[in-house]
Amino acid sequence: MIRSLGGNTPKIHPTAFISEMAYVVGNVEIGEGSSIWPGTVIRGDTGKITIGKFTNVQDNSVLHGDDDVVIGDNVTIGHRVMCHAGVISNRVLIGNGAILNDGVKVGEESVIGSGSMILENMDIPEKTIVVGMPGRVRGSVQDKHVEMIDKIAAGYALKAQKYKSEGNLE
Repeated sequence: MIRSLGGNTPKIHPTAFISEMAYVVGNVEIGEGSSIWPGTVIRGDTGKITIGKFTNVQDNSVLHGDDDVVIGDNVTIGHRVMCHAGVISNRVLIGNGAILNDGVKVGEESVIGSGSMILENMDIPEKTIVVGMPGRVRGSVQDKHVEMIDKIAAGYALKAQKYKSEGNLE
């Protein structure tokens, strides 16, 4: 469901795929080729939520923030992620079930491990791997990690276009 709130209507690029089972409301902008999968909630009712190009937000994730949230290009937000982060830069992988609290900033080409919980206002440098509860820096991203980030984002972009082109049976 896509709905307006408080005079704000989500702006969705025509090539983006939004599942009919997702909920997108308010001051939200979704970029070219991005995809929002079933059960996802994107609530732009307090701050604006901006999602870049070819980013995928997987099933049952929640994006919300007390301030603006900016998510870059070619980002993968895994299944069941709770995201209150302030900034997620380009080419980032957020693993399944991760929690990013208010004010978190994630640098480019970083990886947040599945199930990690990132404390408020943590500033994660680019090319960093963070895991744990609470999340701690555990290493540096290698070329193989960047290749994985790119492969997942590209795969979801293709999958989204398949879903978009086949349409509903109603």
